[in-house]
Amino acid sequence: MSEDDSVAGPADSDDASVDTLGNRLSALVSGTRFGQFASVGAVGALFDVTTATALREFGIFPELAVFVGIEVSVLVMFLLNDNWTFSRQGHGGLVPTLRRLARSNLVRVGGITVQLLTFRLLYRVFFVEVAVVGLDGWFVVAKVTGIGVGMLVNYVAESLFTWRVHAE
Repeated sequence: MSEDDSVAGPADSDDASVDTLGNRLSALVSGTRFGQFASVGAVGALFDVTTATALREFGIFPELAVFVGIEVSVLVMFLLNDNWTFSRQGHGGLVPTLRRLARSNLVRVGGITVQLLTFRLLYRVFFVEVAVVGLDGWFVVAKVTGIGVGMLVNYVAESLFTWRVHAE
């Protein structure tokens, strides 16, 4: 909190909250930033699906394979986002980077939960037998759908809480 914030009156605090909401919404609709985030997400999705599918094919329980794939992709995407998409928001050094990584994992809990629930719903409730080159194709369909739904949740949460784009 700055000195100006501590002396703001009720009218000033209302204006500040409207301005903050406007700044946050404006920062979220950045086409360039969303494009970069989506590109990083595509790389993450590739790591996620590849890891999860390989683990599943090695006999790992599907939900566990999905969770491990998600965490691998979170690490890859964090590194790419930290160095490209949100490079202006982060501060250098090991400790600030580790703090952002921890905050990123915490913030992504919502997206991870959405992704896991979407996967489980499609894979367990709406299962369709699909074999592609000897692989469980429905596993991949359910996984990719979960990634898409979770990505939207993650974009908003990461933008606002991990890299605080509205504070530019």
